[in-house]
Amino acid sequence: MRFTNLLLGGVLAAALSFTSSLSWANEFADQITAYADEAKSWISNPAVIAAVKAQNAKHAGLSQADIDSMDKQWRAETEASSQPMIDEVLGRDISSFLKGQEDASEGLITEIFVMDNKGLNVGQSGVTSDYWQGDEGKWQKTYQAGAGSMHISDVELDESTQTYQSQLSLPIEEGGSVIGAVTIGLNVELLQ
Repeated sequence: MRFTNLLLGGVLAAALSFTSSLSWANEFADQITAYADEAKSWISNPAVIAAVKAQNAKHAGLSQADIDSMDKQWRAETEASSQPMIDEVLGRDISSFLKGQEDASEGLITEIFVMDNKGLNVGQSGVTSDYWQGDEGKWQKTYQAGAGSMHISDVELDESTQTYQSQLSLPIEEGGSVIGAVTIGLNVELLQ
């Protein structure tokens, strides 16, 4: 009986802890949603649209095996001294544009990456851990969900920046059609 009470007490404590972390995780949803309107103004920039469309055309014939191979190469390069694939993506004009948006945010934006219609990175403000985002909610709940969708992640401690961040993901649209997606890491401590 005592063991059952201890077990029940432990389960209740874990449930309360989980519930409070969920409410804390969503505490910034209103501010993040408000920020989405600002982000939509610059993700609809003609340079962003052109870069996504160009990569969609370039990658039209890729198979899942091709995507997996590219992602594997990217992951290997994140640990290597030679990073030709990463350097090529970071050297694109769209990556410079995104880095400029991050820098102009004065610490609010911790990362930005734009994805194509397959979930592959088109441009980014810094190195991501993987190249293919198509297997993750940030792409699935925006690109696949359609125009006007939005995905807000839980708040997590970003080990690299030592800040609490949430990721805002939005579809990139042209003429009412979704052509890609963007994920913007936001330092929740700087949200007003």
